[in-house]
Amino acid sequence: MSGTQAPALLAEGITSGYTEVPIIRNVSVSVAHGEIVTIIGPNGAGKSTLLKTIFGFLRARTGRVVVDGAEVTGMPPERLVRRGLAFVPQTDNVFGSLSVRENLTMGGFTLGAEMEQRIERVLGLFPLLAPRLRERADRLSGGQRQTLALARALMLDPTVLLLDEPSASLSPVMVESVFSHVAAINGQGTAVLMIEQNARHALAISHRGYVLANGENRLEGPAAELLQSDDVRRLYLGE
Repeated sequence: MSGTQAPALLAEGITSGYTEVPIIRNVSVSVAHGEIVTIIGPNGAGKSTLLKTIFGFLRARTGRVVVDGAEVTGMPPERLVRRGLAFVPQTDNVFGSLSVRENLTMGGFTLGAEMEQRIERVLGLFPLLAPRLRERADRLSGGQRQTLALARALMLDPTVLLLDEPSASLSPVMVESVFSHVAAINGQGTAVLMIEQNARHALAISHRGYVLANGENRLEGPAAELLQSDDVRRLYLGE
């Protein structure tokens, strides 16, 4: 990777919130091509607010968002998808009344004649979905639905995948599976920005990490260093 290559994602100086009082203030994160970056911090730190602002669900009051060198600040989600961003929310991340195949088709809504080829490619990453293509998404287990949400997000081959608590409410076995999928997705070339309460597990597969607290950047650095930091382990890893 060239040292002068633009980050896959840069969110710089972001202030945002739901009311007049901001939840996050002057927060900055970046994700290089080929990286997994995890944001950790206590509940209420503003992690989900940051992702929702990056993906256009909330308006940034200050700051800018840049994807692969092009500024996309203020663009709505449907345009950001076309510019290389994909977002998997923590809840309501599949269309329950649609089949697995229909969910994948919705994820690849711009593909046209390339649709079947892309579905086959995605199923190569998520083979457990292949025998369930005709099954309704709301009949899948929680882990299977999360897998489908990841697969659907990859249909347009995004530059950056945003993940909001991908392991939430899953069994230990499915937590392992989901993090393995995240690592595999990254191995295929997609940069990942993830927020996760399972901080130790998320940092273990990440290249770098950020700590948010009280709506502000507190720490950042290589994931391995954050895992070894006494302050991070005491305050955010429960040790």
